[in-house]
Amino acid sequence: MAKKIEKTNAARLLDRAKIAYDLVPYTVDEDNLAATHVAEELGEDIATVFKTLVLRGDRAGLFVCVIPGDKEVDLKAAARASGNKKADLIPMKELLPTTGYIRGGCSPIGMKKPLPTFIHSTCLDHERIYISAGVRGLQIAIAPADLVSFVGATVTDLV
Repeated sequence: MAKKIEKTNAARLLDRAKIAYDLVPYTVDEDNLAATHVAEELGEDIATVFKTLVLRGDRAGLFVCVIPGDKEVDLKAAARASGNKKADLIPMKELLPTTGYIRGGCSPIGMKKPLPTFIHSTCLDHERIYISAGVRGLQIAIAPADLVSFVGATVTDLV
Protein backbone atom coordinates (compact mmCIF):
# COMPACT_ATOMS: atom_id res chain seq x y z
CA MET A 1 0.00 0.00 0.00
CA ALA A 2 1.34 3.42 -0.97
CA LYS A 3 2.30 5.74 1.86
CA LYS A 4 -0.11 8.65 2.22
CA ILE A 5 1.48 11.96 1.28
CA GLU A 6 1.02 14.59 3.97
CA LYS A 7 -0.18 17.90 2.55
CA THR A 8 2.15 20.78 3.29
CA ASN A 9 1.15 24.35 4.02
CA ALA A 10 2.16 25.28 0.44
CA ALA A 11 -0.19 22.58 -0.93
CA ARG A 12 -3.05 23.74 1.31
CA LEU A 13 -2.60 27.32 0.09
CA LEU A 14 -2.81 26.13 -3.54
CA ASP A 15 -5.92 24.08 -2.67
CA ARG A 16 -7.56 27.14 -1.16
CA ALA A 17 -6.78 29.14 -4.32
CA LYS A 18 -8.15 26.26 -6.47
CA ILE A 19 -4.86 25.94 -8.37
CA ALA A 20 -4.06 22.59 -9.98
CA TYR A 21 -0.83 20.89 -8.93
CA ASP A 22 0.56 17.46 -8.07
CA LEU A 23 2.56 16.46 -5.01
CA VAL A 24 5.50 14.33 -6.09
CA PRO A 25 7.57 12.53 -3.43
CA TYR A 26 11.23 11.63 -3.88
CA THR A 27 13.93 9.96 -1.79
CA VAL A 28 16.00 12.45 0.19
CA ASP A 29 19.77 12.10 0.44
CA GLU A 30 20.82 14.23 3.44
CA ASP A 31 24.35 14.37 2.00
CA ASN A 32 23.12 15.65 -1.37
CA LEU A 33 20.32 18.22 -1.19
CA ALA A 34 21.12 19.54 -4.68
CA ALA A 35 18.32 20.06 -7.18
CA THR A 36 20.23 17.84 -9.61
CA HIS A 37 19.71 14.94 -7.18
CA VAL A 38 16.00 15.81 -6.92
CA ALA A 39 15.70 15.80 -10.73
CA GLU A 40 17.41 12.39 -10.91
CA GLU A 41 15.08 11.00 -8.23
CA LEU A 42 12.04 12.37 -10.07
CA GLY A 43 13.32 11.16 -13.44
CA GLU A 44 12.82 14.69 -14.77
CA ASP A 45 14.91 17.10 -16.82
CA ILE A 46 16.87 19.37 -14.47
CA ALA A 47 15.63 22.36 -16.50
CA THR A 48 12.14 21.74 -15.01
CA VAL A 49 13.28 21.42 -11.38
CA PHE A 50 13.57 24.87 -9.82
CA LYS A 51 15.24 25.85 -6.56
CA THR A 52 14.16 28.66 -4.26
CA LEU A 53 16.79 31.07 -2.97
CA VAL A 54 16.35 33.91 -0.50
CA LEU A 55 18.49 37.00 -0.96
CA ARG A 56 18.98 40.31 0.80
CA GLY A 57 19.41 43.45 -1.25
CA ASP A 58 21.21 46.57 -0.07
CA ARG A 59 18.13 48.75 -0.67
CA ALA A 60 14.94 46.70 -0.84
CA GLY A 61 15.73 44.03 1.76
CA LEU A 62 14.70 40.40 1.41
CA PHE A 63 13.47 38.84 -1.83
CA VAL A 64 13.14 35.42 -3.43
CA CYS A 65 14.65 34.03 -6.64
CA VAL A 66 13.37 30.80 -8.19
CA ILE A 67 15.83 29.43 -10.73
CA PRO A 68 16.55 26.20 -12.63
CA GLY A 69 18.17 23.67 -10.32
CA ASP A 70 21.44 23.34 -12.22
CA LYS A 71 22.08 27.08 -12.45
CA GLU A 72 23.64 29.68 -10.16
CA VAL A 73 21.82 32.93 -9.52
CA ASP A 74 23.49 35.95 -11.17
CA LEU A 75 23.66 38.27 -8.15
CA LYS A 76 23.94 41.39 -10.34
CA ALA A 77 20.85 40.39 -12.38
CA ALA A 78 18.94 39.54 -9.19
CA ALA A 79 19.90 42.88 -7.65
CA ARG A 80 18.81 44.77 -10.77
CA ALA A 81 15.49 42.89 -10.98
CA SER A 82 14.73 43.62 -7.33
CA GLY A 83 15.66 47.31 -7.36
CA ASN A 84 18.93 46.85 -5.50
CA LYS A 85 22.49 47.81 -6.31
CA LYS A 86 23.87 44.66 -4.63
CA ALA A 87 22.35 41.42 -3.37
CA ASP A 88 23.64 38.32 -1.59
CA LEU A 89 22.16 35.04 -0.44
CA ILE A 90 21.09 35.20 3.19
CA PRO A 91 23.18 33.11 5.61
CA MET A 92 21.84 29.56 6.01
CA LYS A 93 21.15 30.12 9.73
CA GLU A 94 18.65 32.87 8.78
CA LEU A 95 16.64 30.71 6.37
CA LEU A 96 14.35 28.96 8.88
CA PRO A 97 13.60 32.02 11.06
CA THR A 98 13.04 34.18 7.96
CA THR A 99 10.94 31.82 5.82
CA GLY A 100 9.76 28.98 8.06
CA TYR A 101 11.57 26.56 5.73
CA ILE A 102 14.83 24.61 5.90
CA ARG A 103 17.52 24.17 3.26
CA GLY A 104 16.36 21.63 0.68
CA GLY A 105 12.72 22.32 1.59
CA CYS A 106 12.27 26.02 0.86
CA SER A 107 9.17 26.77 -1.19
CA PRO A 108 8.29 30.10 -2.80
CA ILE A 109 4.74 29.42 -1.56
CA GLY A 110 3.72 29.97 2.06
CA MET A 111 6.74 31.69 3.56
CA LYS A 112 6.26 33.30 6.98
CA LYS A 113 5.59 36.57 5.21
CA PRO A 114 5.24 37.25 1.49
CA LEU A 115 8.47 38.43 -0.11
CA PRO A 116 8.97 39.94 -3.57
CA THR A 117 9.54 36.94 -5.84
CA PHE A 118 11.41 36.67 -9.13
CA ILE A 119 11.27 33.55 -11.29
CA HIS A 120 13.74 32.83 -14.06
CA SER A 121 12.24 33.31 -17.51
CA THR A 122 12.91 29.72 -18.66
CA CYS A 123 10.06 28.59 -16.40
CA LEU A 124 7.70 29.62 -19.21
CA ASP A 125 9.41 27.15 -21.59
CA HIS A 126 7.80 24.24 -19.72
CA GLU A 127 4.26 22.94 -19.31
CA ARG A 128 5.00 22.16 -15.65
CA ILE A 129 7.86 22.90 -13.32
CA TYR A 130 8.81 21.42 -9.98
CA ILE A 131 9.32 23.47 -6.84
CA SER A 132 9.73 22.41 -3.22
CA ALA A 133 6.48 21.65 -1.43
CA GLY A 134 8.01 23.05 1.76
CA VAL A 135 9.65 19.89 3.11
CA ARG A 136 12.53 17.73 1.96
CA GLY A 137 11.31 14.76 -0.06
CA LEU A 138 8.28 16.40 -1.66
CA GLN A 139 7.94 18.55 -4.77
CA ILE A 140 5.00 20.44 -6.26
CA ALA A 141 4.50 20.05 -10.00
CA ILE A 142 2.68 23.16 -11.22
CA ALA A 143 2.05 25.17 -14.38
CA PRO A 144 4.56 28.04 -14.30
CA ALA A 145 1.92 30.67 -15.12
CA ASP A 146 -0.13 29.49 -12.13
CA LEU A 147 2.88 29.79 -9.82
CA VAL A 148 3.81 33.23 -11.18
CA SER A 149 0.26 34.45 -10.71
CA PHE A 150 -0.19 32.92 -7.25
CA VAL A 151 2.97 34.36 -5.71
CA GLY A 152 2.77 37.61 -7.69
CA ALA A 153 6.19 36.95 -9.18
CA THR A 154 8.11 38.88 -11.78
CA VAL A 155 9.48 36.70 -14.59
CA THR A 156 12.97 37.82 -15.54
CA ASP A 157 16.48 36.57 -16.34
CA LEU A 158 18.30 35.62 -13.14
CA VAL A 159 21.12 33.29 -14.28
